[in-house]
Amino acid sequence: MSNPTHGNGIRLILVDAPGLFRTSLGRYLASEPGLEMAGECETPAEALDLLKDAKTDVVLVDLDAFTDKSGGFFSTARQAGYQGQFLIVSGALDARKSAMALRLGVAGIFLKAEPPDRLVQAIKRVAAGETWIDLKVINSMADQLIDQRPQFSSCKHANALEDREREVLLGIVEGLSNREIGDKMNLAESRVKNLVLRLFSKASVRTRSQLVRVTMDGSWEAARGLLEHRESRQPESSRLVASSDYHEPLG
Repeated sequence: MSNPTHGNGIRLILVDAPGLFRTSLGRYLASEPGLEMAGECETPAEALDLLKDAKTDVVLVDLDAFTDKSGGFFSTARQAGYQGQFLIVSGALDARKSAMALRLGVAGIFLKAEPPDRLVQAIKRVAAGETWIDLKVINSMADQLIDQRPQFSSCKHANALEDREREVLLGIVEGLSNREIGDKMNLAESRVKNLVLRLFSKASVRTRSQLVRVTMDGSWEAARGLLEHRESRQPESSRLVASSDYHEPLG
């Protein structure tokens, strides 16, 4: 477990097995302007010890190190007063663990196969309060939910999604802005904004990031059918979800 350094950048803790990848990544991130390593460790338990002594903005956690099925690391860190963000950095896709991590408040999921400069971008977005989810992870999670064959897409309850709401939600999951969604749907940006607010109300959330999370982790029943009808609009490797939080009233 490494000692923290001190400075004014975004402070990071890297939780990963010791080896070439962790060493190389730690050095790379420490050399990047605006980033700073607060420490490196192997296990979530060691990360909790580091969080006691080091001001940390983002904790990068290898998904393979996330073995506590109860999510004890994340909840314990919050209970201990950690106010920063968690970013999963994984070498493999695991839809079940990804969905569980999102339910526990992880701000992003990044695949190790992506370029390191994109990881820097993800760290900065997450530190700013945004959500970052690799599209391959989204597709894997969606496939898992489809295989479970939920029956909610045909429900006619009050919170069921209308066609335009589904299209707007797809756009949000793909990381599009209101203007970009409006251009695709031939709708005014103000109309898209109203549809977004309706989605907030139906999902009982207040931000785009929260909307993405409840859509992808399967906890919002009304959105589960959306995943069965999603369109492959961009190549998997070219699109990431990076949805900015914005705190608008629901009404």
